[in-house]
Amino acid sequence: MKALLELFEWIGSGVQMALKTMSYIPSLPRQWKRLLEQCLFMGYATVPLVAILSFFIGAVLALQIGYSIMDFGAKQYIGTIIGLSMVRELSPVMTAIMVTGRVGSAVTAELASMKVYQEVDALRTMNIPPERFLVLPRLAAIVLVIPVLLIVSVVTGWIGGQVVCEYVDWIDLSSDLYYNSLKSFIKIDDLTDGLIKAELFGVGILLISSHLGLRTSGGPREIGAAVTRAVVVCIIFVLIFDYFITNILI
Repeated sequence: MKALLELFEWIGSGVQMALKTMSYIPSLPRQWKRLLEQCLFMGYATVPLVAILSFFIGAVLALQIGYSIMDFGAKQYIGTIIGLSMVRELSPVMTAIMVTGRVGSAVTAELASMKVYQEVDALRTMNIPPERFLVLPRLAAIVLVIPVLLIVSVVTGWIGGQVVCEYVDWIDLSSDLYYNSLKSFIKIDDLTDGLIKAELFGVGILLISSHLGLRTSGGPREIGAAVTRAVVVCIIFVLIFDYFITNILI
């Protein structure tokens, strides 16, 4: 019972932080330098990681799908399956997991260290809400960066599948057939659904990471514990929330 009450209290305080952050949106134009800095931080190092991961996910998908359907004479549909899989499911989820590991952990570590060393208290003493100064620029940055990461993931995943289909001898599917099959079945609604998923994942990851960072208390040892907790909670959130948002979007 106590654990359940603590969970509800944690969720309630997280919702309060999110609502308070949203209330400061009108002040965002005055923080454009911090917003740009956060966009560069979140995108610059994350794009190569997402591209590499997605390329090999597409390549592995091509191998597995090619092996499974070769006996049915349906290899021309490999592009369709990879295209839909990447754009509707794999790219949003894999992008969210990479954002968790690269961005969420860094945000939690930074805010937790500021909380432990009383920098957050100093901001409040100067009448500077941490939600406006620390959380809002990061939240806006993740909203702007996530679509770029998703497009990079989708495109590199498709390319990875095409490279395998064209250059693996026992598949031997030309790039023209691969992309024609892909284009025939991929619709704008599929990309929209993937983008909605990715945006919701990104916002949730950023809010969870910020909330856990700002709630950290104790000594420096708690910073590492907060980062570990944030990564675990964010991945669980992505996987559980993915089911419900997929059920809604289908």
